Amino acid sequence: MDKMNQALEKMKMLVGMDVEDDEGAAVQQQDSSFAFVDDFNRNCTLTTKQRLYGFAICLASGVACTLLSMLVFLNPVKFGITFSFGNLLALGSTAFLIGPKRQVTMMLDPVRIYATAIYIASIIIALFCALYVRNKLLTLLAILLEFGALIWYSLSYIPFARSMVSKVMVACFDTEF
Repeated sequence: MDKMNQALEKMKMLVGMDVEDDEGAAVQQQDSSFAFVDDFNRNCTLTTKQRLYGFAICLASGVACTLLSMLVFLNPVKFGITFSFGNLLALGSTAFLIGPKRQVTMMLDPVRIYATAIYIASIIIALFCALYVRNKLLTLLAILLEFGALIWYSLSYIPFARSMVSKVMVACFDTEF
């Protein structure tokens, strides 16, 4: 019965519902560094159905923007803007499922803090190159950096995926003569 309750609590956490936890409440009161996010979380109370609709709409919009960016591939400025906007929408879609506070907490987890920083920085660089610099080559390079950062960030959520990909890449590009 205890395993069933734990599984139910994990499912509630996945869809962003609050789980009553005495230990978690004590930690939450001690940690005032997320005061703004806590206040934002309290004001964003959605039903499970609303969360799923928000997630689906935001994810579909993000994927649509990313796919539509392929239509304007020859114009790197438009490509950079639509691709980056699609990535931001897709990244924000998970906040509907797990909540904004948990999203930020997971992004700032020590395991993926560097991947998150590189991913967000690459989105900013791509938008900067597309909007202000307006250099096609720099914008394409920034988009390649953004795409690589997206893959590395996504792999941080899969156990042992980054170490496995690293080993495969080292084996593929090992050049001993």
